[in-house]
Amino acid sequence: MDKTVKHLLIITSFVIISTFLIWLPHFLSLPNFWGLNFSNGFNTIFRNFDGLEYIIIAKTFYDPVQIANIPQLLPHTYYASHFPGFPILIALFAPFLGFLKSMLFVSLLFTIASAIAFYYLVRNFKLTNNPLFLTMIFLLLPARWIIVRSVSSPEPVFIFFVILSLYFFLKVTHHELSSHIKSGNSDIWMAAIFASVAQLTRPPGALLGLALGLYVLWQGYQKKSFKYILSFYPFILIPITLFSTFYLYGIKYGDFFAYFHSGDNIHLTFPPFQIFNLNQFWVGTIWLEDIIYIYILGLLGGFLLIKQKLYPLAFFVLTFLTASFFVAHRDISRYTLPIAPFVIIAFQHILISKEFKIILAILALALYLYSQNYILQNTAPVPDLSYYD
Repeated sequence: MDKTVKHLLIITSFVIISTFLIWLPHFLSLPNFWGLNFSNGFNTIFRNFDGLEYIIIAKTFYDPVQIANIPQLLPHTYYASHFPGFPILIALFAPFLGFLKSMLFVSLLFTIASAIAFYYLVRNFKLTNNPLFLTMIFLLLPARWIIVRSVSSPEPVFIFFVILSLYFFLKVTHHELSSHIKSGNSDIWMAAIFASVAQLTRPPGALLGLALGLYVLWQGYQKKSFKYILSFYPFILIPITLFSTFYLYGIKYGDFFAYFHSGDNIHLTFPPFQIFNLNQFWVGTIWLEDIIYIYILGLLGGFLLIKQKLYPLAFFVLTFLTASFFVAHRDISRYTLPIAPFVIIAFQHILISKEFKIILAILALALYLYSQNYILQNTAPVPDLSYYD
């Protein structure tokens, strides 16, 4: 068997098995596993935030009249904070699986896809000596990623398209890292198209566009070449996609800026670091030391990528992380998930070491219990799921 095919089968199997292990105690409705109660069954997985909200969009496509007829308490404008990429995919598979199973299938499918994209990124650009094991790390860290990819969420879709966009962007700008990779205008278009799909999936796609735009401007200044800057014109697709999404809201809601009027879903604040303000609505606690470590690892990862001359990746990590300084939400670990694959690349020498493999083995159960403890508590108050299927 070809080595690459073997690795892809291992990656796919790892995703399926690790997800099944998360789902298993819910399937079995175990009343007590390591002190945790799974007696509510698999409905706990279906009811995890924010999957059901995306099903509502998949069924109504933002139609206020249809949303008003749904037995739920949120105003129709609330759904403008959820971009249409993920609901479209749910609706695509729903005729075959039903909406509840479709939302989980999309997460599972794109987790596999994002892992494979990550594998090709680190292998083809020779960013590590052990691309297979580093991909396993990508599927396990940060621990918040295990949770997100095991329930229904847009992050696997978003991260997949971010990785693909940066993969093709590297082919254009850093193809010297791997001499057998040829770059060309088609790669610019591919990078732009995948970035625009990322934008269609989640609002922070704009940060990918901003980061790559800043990199192009920097390179154009270094090269003293305005022509170089203009060669990246396909990236106009990102603001076009964002404008189109807002235009859709204008049609559905009569409000082009409905995203900004969707309630307390916009967590950007000024001055920065309001995450450390107990009185912020989505903070409400003083137990926040872990966020300091997230910032430290993110910043260090960005600077290490600069040292490794992986400038596009560094620009993305540092731009995205800087924006997170203005996010006042306790779940900052989820907001920063899109930079995690590239921070892993920055620390790859440590992460593929024998010592880290031992640490990972010791903490495997801790990762599992953390994930289950979170999933059990992160459920929407929806007792009847019949509408959602």
